[in-house]
Amino acid sequence: MKLKLQLMIAFIVSVFALIGFSFMAFAVSANDYLKFDSEVISVVQGWESPILTGIMKFFTYIGSTGSIIILSLFILIFLYKVLKHRLELVLFIAVMAGSPLLNAVVKLCFQRTRPDLHRLIEIGGYSFPSGHAMNAMSLYGILTFLLWRHIKVKWGRMLLIVMSTLMILTIGISRIYLGVHYPSDIIAGYLAGGFWIAMSIWFFQRYQDRRQDKSG
Repeated sequence: MKLKLQLMIAFIVSVFALIGFSFMAFAVSANDYLKFDSEVISVVQGWESPILTGIMKFFTYIGSTGSIIILSLFILIFLYKVLKHRLELVLFIAVMAGSPLLNAVVKLCFQRTRPDLHRLIEIGGYSFPSGHAMNAMSLYGILTFLLWRHIKVKWGRMLLIVMSTLMILTIGISRIYLGVHYPSDIIAGYLAGGFWIAMSIWFFQRYQDRRQDKSG
């Protein structure tokens, strides 16, 4: 019954994430520069200071592809050595390998140019959806899902959610602050990452459900 509930939740989350992403994609396609984008950029870049710039550069580095790969390798080792749940390793690998591939495909479909208002770093490539936001959502989202099942104390679970949420949000905000993404890129990256995680979990839970039915 627990697996059935998890299957339903994963499916519902994936549907809402897909609807949300579709809405953002339509809005961006209809109008490349949204009023919402300009208002948020104005607020976030209004925080600029030398110290905050250094912090934001650090978080944007943490969310880069190279850093994500290194973090993922350490997490894989941890899951294998400490938790010893090999089936969950497959889920983690699938999510982390599929996220950048999906992001690259979607970026090619939309080919949105990056904002050119007040950049604090230089970077190439397309803007929509944000790869940093999508990778952060994928990494910390799937990590939360996997560790939640093995943390028994309530405060430990709450700490896990708070830390994961802070990492996801800060990495996304850093991209707006540094002037390399529109806020709509970040939101779309979160939604695309959420869709990918939810669908991956749905397939994972469905596989486990079938295994339980066969063993039962």
